[in-house]
Amino acid sequence: MALKYKVQEFWPLLLGLGIAFFVALIIAIYVMQAPTSDLKDLIQFLLTSSLPSLLGGYLVFALGRKWLRSIKLKILLAYSLGVVIAILNIYVTSRLMFVSPHDFYLLGLLLIFAALISASFGYLLANSMTQSLWQLQRGAQEFAAGDFSTRVDLNEADELSDVAEAFNMMADELQRSFARQRELEQARRDLIAAVSHDLRTPLTSIRAMIEAMADGVVTDPSMVKRYYFNIRSQTENLSNLINDLFELSKLESEQTQLRLEPVNINDLLSDVLESMQQQARNKNVSLKAIFYEDAPMIMAEFDKIQRVAYNLVQNAIRHTPDNGTISLETTVVPQGVQVNVADTGEGIDPDDLPHIFDQFFRGERSRSRETGGAGLGLAIAKRIIEAHNGQIWVDSQVGQGTRFSFTLPVAH
Repeated sequence: MALKYKVQEFWPLLLGLGIAFFVALIIAIYVMQAPTSDLKDLIQFLLTSSLPSLLGGYLVFALGRKWLRSIKLKILLAYSLGVVIAILNIYVTSRLMFVSPHDFYLLGLLLIFAALISASFGYLLANSMTQSLWQLQRGAQEFAAGDFSTRVDLNEADELSDVAEAFNMMADELQRSFARQRELEQARRDLIAAVSHDLRTPLTSIRAMIEAMADGVVTDPSMVKRYYFNIRSQTENLSNLINDLFELSKLESEQTQLRLEPVNINDLLSDVLESMQQQARNKNVSLKAIFYEDAPMIMAEFDKIQRVAYNLVQNAIRHTPDNGTISLETTVVPQGVQVNVADTGEGIDPDDLPHIFDQFFRGERSRSRETGGAGLGLAIAKRIIEAHNGQIWVDSQVGQGTRFSFTLPVAH
């Protein structure tokens, strides 16, 4: 493998030698019109001087590249080797061609002058490259130190600028990833705090009621029966919370495989309205349907969309005062079928609207468990709708009411 690499590395030099040899012959034949005898001498001189100098120059370059720790010095070494090889070739050739000492020294002076000019340009190029590399190095160090806003701008049009652009693209992606990671970490902490609170509250209540009955503090049969009823109710709350957490976890991890089928959205919402009538009557709230008569079938998992509708209607009943009205409406839109659940309730505070679909979020108007729930229903609804390639949003005005809307794709 090492030998193969060395051969691949050496062939550009051989190619350069071949091109130079060919150009020299073309000039000698067509420009100088040299006779055959001179051409033979020229070929002999070129081979005699070029092959040893090329091999020696390559060995020096290989050693210098291995031991020199600076790219600037390596570039200067390459320039210097080119000049030295040129001078050696001209020196050997001129000696073989019996050039006069005066002309030889004059030629040498001109070559040294040209060599210094070439070296100055080599230094300029090397310095430009090392400055660009230094900017890349500094950018990488600052990024590694935690400054994720670091970007590298070389204002060039070469491969190093491509590297800088790739670095900036990497930095943009990592910055977004780190920001997302911080958001997820904060969400995890908030989730743990919220779950701890929502689990501790019913458990504390259950424990207090059990201890009261066990210690003989509560002995009246009617009170004991009431305590049993409350314990059962709190246990159901815990069970519902755990089920909601499990459902939300599956939706967020994309482990839920939807069983999509054509669904008549009007029939689905009619079932929801019928099952919620008693709860609405208990609060003296009226439910009405405004269905698009020829609404197309949607592609959905029936139970999950029904759960979304139940949650939205239940929230509307919870926050609509006596003699209020809740309407379920279906319309056809370019995105598919749109469902609107509108109420004439208290409305949502504008400060709460951006967070209404967040986990465990309960607005200032619904902080109590009796009226506010655990704050998971809307988060689950949002993820269910998005899993169906739909959208869900809310419009609300305090004191006038709220309208939740979602769209679902049409079955083809």
